[in-house]
Amino acid sequence: MKLHKPILTFLLILPVTWCSVAYGQTERNIKELKNATLPDLIGYALLNQPGVKQSLIDEEIGERDIKSAISGWFPQINGTGTYNNNLKQQVSVLTMGGVSQQLVLGTRHTSAFTLQADQQFLNAGLIQASKASKYYRQQYKQNTENTKINTVVSVSKAYFDVLTSKEQLKIIYENIARLEKQLKDAKAQYDNGLVDKTDYQRAQISLSNSQADKKRAEELIKYKYVYLKELIGYGGDQDFSLNFDAVKMENEILIDTNLKETYENRVEYRLLQTQRELQHLNTNYNKWSFLPNISGFINYNWNYLNNNFGDLYDKNYPSSLFGLKLSLPIFQGTKRIQELKKSQLQEQRIDLDLVNVKNQIKSQYVQAMATYKANLNDWKTAGANVEISRQVYQTIKLQYDEGIKAYLDLMTSETDLRTAQLNYLNALYSLLASKLDVQQALGIITVNQ
Repeated sequence: MKLHKPILTFLLILPVTWCSVAYGQTERNIKELKNATLPDLIGYALLNQPGVKQSLIDEEIGERDIKSAISGWFPQINGTGTYNNNLKQQVSVLTMGGVSQQLVLGTRHTSAFTLQADQQFLNAGLIQASKASKYYRQQYKQNTENTKINTVVSVSKAYFDVLTSKEQLKIIYENIARLEKQLKDAKAQYDNGLVDKTDYQRAQISLSNSQADKKRAEELIKYKYVYLKELIGYGGDQDFSLNFDAVKMENEILIDTNLKETYENRVEYRLLQTQRELQHLNTNYNKWSFLPNISGFINYNWNYLNNNFGDLYDKNYPSSLFGLKLSLPIFQGTKRIQELKKSQLQEQRIDLDLVNVKNQIKSQYVQAMATYKANLNDWKTAGANVEISRQVYQTIKLQYDEGIKAYLDLMTSETDLRTAQLNYLNALYSLLASKLDVQQALGIITVNQ
């Protein structure tokens, strides 16, 4: 199998090394990707992939939510204005010396403008918002990190798929070249009466099948390019091509199979831990709800009174007020107690989620490592089979040319060689994909913000 060694070593490099240059994109790379390496693709995806952009926007939205929630600690200043037309004024009866007189109270037209500032001093909801802001920020960043890690994995797998497909296409081209020569030789032998027509016809059939395989592979690779562009958020009409970096890193080809899973390395586990902290704060909030709310206020009023609307705003009768307010909810039908118990149960539920995700991480790691080991063995076996199949084909080809072997034997050996080469590439892609799965299960694929 003629797959260059530098290419193999590059394909098996840890994705974590690619992420270190993810943000080192030049202006050219941001606009277009020509002869792009995997670090180029990852860097572009982390800057332009819609899912990543949405996560970053979610962070900004979350920051606005946090600032909105804790803004209640600042003075709340409000202005109001009123106008009243007393269509039927209130009348009071005044009795003096046995004589009753009707007294009209107030004026026909009244208006007031009030400017008031309120300040919270003790408020359970604001205390919770202040304490929870740290964990909400952490949660938003962890969601973004999770999105970026998934993007690195999916882009890497799609990149490997394209490159192995290109190698498969090269194998098909080589096979077609061999079959065209075999068809030419069979035709010459048939024309000279050395063999019957069946060798020539079999060569035609084999060539037609390989040409059909070529057409199928060419169409599929077009889709794989489009899918890769979709993953990185690349414009559909822009130039796009891939390339290798021949990096020799023999010491990073294999994974240390003695590594053990560390739960804290997994962003999914840390997300659950953050959720538990938030739920614990919610439990505390339900306890704080038994505390009173204490606030203060100060206002200034501009009051206008007159029986004639036209003269209403001629004279002002101002007033001002300062005060403190204490609100103590005494009994709410056990609502606060029920909410407290509910929050405590939700904490217990998240604790069980943490236990469950630990089991899932362990199971995922064991499965990924087992798959990797199996694929590694398949890859080594397939590589050995390629060399054996090549030797068999070359031997039978010489024997066929000398008239020792039948054309059917040559076809069989050629088919075995092509099958071994394709199996090798399939095993290689499976190995690359499973290595990414192991790295993701270990939580060692990280993205520096």
